[in-house]
Amino acid sequence: MWDAFKDWIFSCIQFFSNFVGDWGLAIIIITVIFRLIVAPIMHKQIKSSFQMQKIQPLIKEVQTKFSNDPVRMNEEMQKLYAETKFNPLAGCLPMLLQMPIFLAMFQTLRELGGRQTGTSYTFYGMVPDLTLTPSEMFSHGIAAFFPYLVLMLVFALATFLPMILQNIHNDSAQRNQMLIMGGIMTLMMLWISWGSPAGVLLFWGTSSVIGILQNQITMRMMKKAEAAKEAEMIDVKPVKVNVERKQKKKRPTKKR
Repeated sequence: MWDAFKDWIFSCIQFFSNFVGDWGLAIIIITVIFRLIVAPIMHKQIKSSFQMQKIQPLIKEVQTKFSNDPVRMNEEMQKLYAETKFNPLAGCLPMLLQMPIFLAMFQTLRELGGRQTGTSYTFYGMVPDLTLTPSEMFSHGIAAFFPYLVLMLVFALATFLPMILQNIHNDSAQRNQMLIMGGIMTLMMLWISWGSPAGVLLFWGTSSVIGILQNQITMRMMKKAEAAKEAEMIDVKPVKVNVERKQKKKRPTKKR
């Protein structure tokens, strides 16, 4: 079943390769189609992340107030989630749903070299062989290695950039912590990419860039909608009632 699914993915890549005349462009086209399929799922994940940012100050308040009472803290957190209609698992579920497609694409591209003998898997001459890894191309000179280096950097930085964009408005302590974690993950991604075929790096880099763009566009739309709601609430002015007060007449003074 799993192998049949990977064979089907390879057939799709091969179809677009025959249509456009290039394997690298075919991988990019398939990646775009993959991102379009999971776009509604990603929208829910981004929406959950936006809601999490909104209630983050309230969560910190509950954690600080009941730091010595874990049971009460958990109860208050559940109340907070119920009042704000926030589901903590909503951000994890979309990721789990798209993982099978991602893993199938990943494995198919790793096994690309063994699919057809005598096939030249290139990306318009810029990447001479999508089945080779940066570590294998390093000994061929800087000119041959450079395209693979670019794919490595895109592969790694696409992991680091979302962390910066998501935590840019957080307090300095939390932001610095996330930047350190992002830096460590970027180094890990560079190490992973060193032994990954160029086809995998092309897929991952393209998918990550599209994901970043979708995230930024969706977040801006939701922030704009939120700002519009707040503006409507501010624009509701109280009704002014004009009350005419009668002037008091002076009391006549008694003549003595």
